[in-house]
Amino acid sequence: MQTDIPIQASSDRFVAMGFGRVKTKGDDTDVISACARGDRRAQEELYLQHSLHVYGLMCRLVGRDNAEDLTQQVFLKLFRSIGKFNGWSSFSTWLYRLATNEAFQFLRRERRRTLAPMVREPVDESRGDSAMLEEAEALEWALFRLDPDIRAVFILREVQRLSYHEIALTLDIAEGTVASRLNGARRSLLELLKPVIDD
Repeated sequence: MQTDIPIQASSDRFVAMGFGRVKTKGDDTDVISACARGDRRAQEELYLQHSLHVYGLMCRLVGRDNAEDLTQQVFLKLFRSIGKFNGWSSFSTWLYRLATNEAFQFLRRERRRTLAPMVREPVDESRGDSAMLEEAEALEWALFRLDPDIRAVFILREVQRLSYHEIALTLDIAEGTVASRLNGARRSLLELLKPVIDD
């Protein structure tokens, strides 16, 4: 019987399937400046570069049924407010803050009604391995049983690979709170997944 659960391995596989941290290109500054001027081609470039990562984050925070609409809302808000981005944090941190705020607002409006978690990753399954998909499904099931505040910290750290400092900036909480919520998430996930792994 296993005594530990490969939560980190599961999150590594999420990253490998294309839903990891936002990767910014070296010319993002020029693209962001062009977006602030209302350049539609620059907006399209920024959307194409980052939308898949935001969608993956939304799937895990609010469920797949609402992820696409909320992703669109995030980018509408981003393009309306991108002129306020002053570079004091990384663009990815700023984008994640917009996305998590949108997700939390949605969850407050919905009063935590039952949400449909993502059963499968929205990727080409021809690449996949059934064991990997089963493990991902088990982790998705467990994640949706965590409080949204706890779930967000776990996803931003273990899947999106943000630092404690970046998560603190994204969620507007102290780094110590990040650490305590992350530890709580890990403990809860271990407890939730133990029967699955023991089988």
